Amino acid sequence: MKRGEEIRKLLRLSPEELLERSEGRLLILDSLDELHSHFARSIADEIKKNNEEGRPTRLILPVGPTGQYPILAEIVNRERISLEDCHFFFMDEYCDDGGYALPPSHPLSFKGTMERLFFSRIDDELNIPREQVFFPDHTNVHLLKEKIEEVGGIDTCYGGIGIHGHLAFNEPEPNVADTDPRLVYLNAYTITMNAIRAKVGGNLENFPRKAFTLGMRQILGSRRIVLYCRNGGPYDWANTVLRLALFGKPGDDYPVTYIRGKDYLIVTDRDTAASPEHII
Repeated sequence: MKRGEEIRKLLRLSPEELLERSEGRLLILDSLDELHSHFARSIADEIKKNNEEGRPTRLILPVGPTGQYPILAEIVNRERISLEDCHFFFMDEYCDDGGYALPPSHPLSFKGTMERLFFSRIDDELNIPREQVFFPDHTNVHLLKEKIEEVGGIDTCYGGIGIHGHLAFNEPEPNVADTDPRLVYLNAYTITMNAIRAKVGGNLENFPRKAFTLGMRQILGSRRIVLYCRNGGPYDWANTVLRLALFGKPGDDYPVTYIRGKDYLIVTDRDTAASPEHII
């Protein structure tokens, strides 16, 4: 079956049919607020459980979605959850034309975003040691594969899903499932989508064309994968990729399809689980 035909069939599935076919791999929440709260609660509970059992917490985390992080900061402070034994590997970071990661002061910097939304909001005595926080950049991208192995691998990879199934900035390319941390050139789909959502007025000309990313090998090698897939606005762009992530034939054209066979859960909201108005 060609991909286009497969997508038409998947888009006809109702939320109830998605749940039935997913066999426990899908959770549908009522709203975007509930999705962000679930995301925050999931991270907090994982860290809390590991702390109680005297084990470190090693996570891959996205900067997008971001609505969960202020909620997570509140939970951490309220419940006194120490991040001392955590290792956070963030999925990606934009870089400039010269191959240097954007500075935290740049409005598109993922590192800067996390500082504003999360790290600066955590009580000092609970915060994660900064040497245990990793954003891929020009100084460390060649070391991250070994660093993840050094800390014992990834317990859970949390993430979102791009419009063409990219996880982190692992966009469609040959043998994408076997990639490691690297510098990538962003394709037109990603640049356009992100320029629309980044409050830059659709400024395609000056939007970053390059980024650093963890590889699909690190994502797929995680012991568990939890993905939050949502439209997050007035445009129904994620309804297709949600279905492909769950049921699409694995292929390099939609990298998220390679989670098949892994221990994974996808969380979405009713808007994204619905069929679009037009199936073309």
